[in-house]
Amino acid sequence: MLRVLLAILTGLVGAALLHLVIIFSLPSFSERDAHSQVMNEGPEFRFHIVGAKPDRAGLAKQDPFLEIAVCAFDITDQPVRLTSANGVPFWSMATFDSASNETFSINDRTAADRTLDVIVATPVQATALRKALASTQVQPIIVETAQVEGYAVLRALVPQQSFREAALQFLTKADCSPMEWE
Repeated sequence: MLRVLLAILTGLVGAALLHLVIIFSLPSFSERDAHSQVMNEGPEFRFHIVGAKPDRAGLAKQDPFLEIAVCAFDITDQPVRLTSANGVPFWSMATFDSASNETFSINDRTAADRTLDVIVATPVQATALRKALASTQVQPIIVETAQVEGYAVLRALVPQQSFREAALQFLTKADCSPMEWE
């Protein structure tokens, strides 16, 4: 009986210590999530190219065949429009919410005219945008999200070293801007 009580007591003390370690280490881990790193990359509403080595925000590209740019955004007041012309063999773009859950993805094979033209908006903003854009020729893809903070990751394929300059130029010309409308 004494051994059983000792085992239970040891388990409870061990569990309490484990919980304390987790609680005290949470601030350290919470600042290293993907959204925080993208936010630390630079100003919102601007694509920032990610290098091969970790930068001050801790981001680094892992794949030598891709060039990558990230853009943080907040659509509380107005939607964000993500655009870029074609010019690379393959590109893809994904948007994520502040919890790093993917909310949308697209690539040049599924985009109209192989160009990027996506608007990320709240449901209320998206409804107003659809009404406003109904009479125009330009029909961007409108992505609805309930989360107002998020980020986009734009990737350009570099199948050979000679494509690197075109990929970097594609990412440099990409736009991630708040959308003025109404």
